[in-house]
Amino acid sequence: MHKRRLGRSTLEVSAIGLGCMGLSHGYGQPVEKRDGVALIRAAVDRGVTFFDTAEVYGPYTNEEVVGEALAPVRDRVAIATKFGFEVDPERKRQGLNSRPEHIRQVAEACLKRLKTDRIDLFYQHRVDPQVPIEDVAGAVKDLIRTGKVRHFGLSEAGVQTLRRAHAVQPVTALQSEYSLWWREPESEVFPVLEELGIGFVPFSPLGRGFLTGAIDETTTLDSTDFRQGVPRFTPQARKANQGLVAVIGQLAERRGITRAQLALAWVLARKPWIVPIPGTTKVHRLEENIGAADVELSAGDLSEIDAALSAVPVHGARYSEQMQQLVDR
Repeated sequence: MHKRRLGRSTLEVSAIGLGCMGLSHGYGQPVEKRDGVALIRAAVDRGVTFFDTAEVYGPYTNEEVVGEALAPVRDRVAIATKFGFEVDPERKRQGLNSRPEHIRQVAEACLKRLKTDRIDLFYQHRVDPQVPIEDVAGAVKDLIRTGKVRHFGLSEAGVQTLRRAHAVQPVTALQSEYSLWWREPESEVFPVLEELGIGFVPFSPLGRGFLTGAIDETTTLDSTDFRQGVPRFTPQARKANQGLVAVIGQLAERRGITRAQLALAWVLARKPWIVPIPGTTKVHRLEENIGAADVELSAGDLSEIDAALSAVPVHGARYSEQMQQLVDR
């Protein structure tokens, strides 16, 4: 597996990481814990060294799976987790909470669930408008001083928030959605990341599974699958977006690779400081995704892909109005 450095930091990880959320949260019924552990260990065996989780995935259960899976190989991998939400005693996610005292409490709890003495990358999961970002960065800076955290990250943060946070504690990585069907970060965010030396960790680089061709308007999503509430995943939008999947399929077939590999190779080719974190529950999909790290797209390939996809409109917003309110732009 090729390695990449996140921005100008010292954090070097596999070129493709593993987003672990879907093992426990968000995409229907969670997998059995033993199966989640086995999938994560299979990723390690295949060279993946970067694993993404969060306290609210479950809540809590995803960190527990990741912690158990990676405990035997802890010094060979980097674990990223997140703070920023309130979780009530019944394990339900409530509103935002990035108060410094809460960040410290979450860090201690995360360390226990992850069975480790340090968090390699600690993200603010969503920007909290009630807490100055300088206070958030300062709290994480204190955790870095104690050795409990190694690097600071932000998720779905806008450029002004990035600049203000970075002035207090250097930000190692920004996490946000980015893929062949969601390229918004390119216009304003990428230039600031390049300027400040911040890495980029795209989640949903496969369009929440849609870009692989495995989903169409007839696909039945589980009642607990959060895509049920996403405008881009209504049956009408899924039908309208099949044209995009068809084009991706044609481009991939000409190169002898799968749609997923084309989509991931395209993300990797955009910048050397980008590390996508596709998720899966199946080993054969894991291997397929990892194979994208060996796909080299030329400048001509990228131009052809851009030209082909620019002619295909994408239907539906990426978030519901409620979810969009949590995005700092």
